[in-house]
This record gives sequence, C-alpha cells and structure tokens, in this order.
Amino acid sequence: MNDYDSLRLENQLCFPTYAVANKILRKYQPLLEIIDLTYTQYIVMMVMWEKKRVNETELCNTLRLKTNTVAPLLKRLKAKGYLTIGKDKEDKRNLVIALTEAGEQLKEKAVDVPKSIAEEFNLTKEEAEFLYKILYKILDYEKEE
Repeated sequence: MNDYDSLRLENQLCFPTYAVANKILRKYQPLLEIIDLTYTQYIVMMVMWEKKRVNETELCNTLRLKTNTVAPLLKRLKAKGYLTIGKDKEDKRNLVIALTEAGEQLKEKAVDVPKSIAEEFNLTKEEAEFLYKILYKILDYEKEE
C-alpha cells in the first residue's frame, strides 16, 4: 500500500455512503410524488405523525437539520394544510409545530412507503438491522477532544 492509496475512491467510506444515500432517495421519489411530498417534507411528517406537536428546536435536533433548512419545509407543509405553526405561550421565542387533521390523514396515504422501500433492496432483516446500527453509530459518534 502506497501513501496515496487512501485517496483512491474505492477506499473511501464517504463514497459508497453518498452513492447509497442517493440511490435510496431516488427510490423514494416516485412513491412520495404520489402523496405530493419531497423526501425532507416526508421526514418532517414522520416526526409529526409520531409526536403530533413539537417545538422547532426539537424537530431540528431529531432530523439533524438546521433551522434554515427546516423553516421553508414547515411553511410549505403549513400551506398544504398539514401543520400549524405558532408561538409557544410560555416562551414566545419558541415556535410550536402541530399536526392538523389533514396531516394525520396523510399518514394513511404514506403507510405503505416504508414497506415499498424495504422491498426495493435485497437485505435480510438482520442485515438491515446491522446497517441501521452502524449508520447510527456513525451519526452519534462525537470525537472527544
């Protein structure tokens, strides 16, 4: 192994991760078009279906996204009638996002998306669980300094 082998594309963790993420997102696209959501709108809605009501900070932390990314998504989802956005009564600096009845009904249209995606990839349940654990290990890793 020479000094430059680490610069070969085939030796990079980032490349297959990037390529797989793109492949997965391309599989979601036609399924989400049917329910008129982008992928990022879909992940916002998944949080909302689970929690029903969250503040903006909690939503951003859950999705690992910044406020400037989430804010336009929330506005679009509000315009579609799926969410309400308001100030927290106790702390006016906080935005509270709540699921509407229309947003809850959208859940029925989306319920088969995860199953359809799972069928797209030839992974056993054990392989999928292992991959999930590895990905979250990387996501949650913070190097101590």
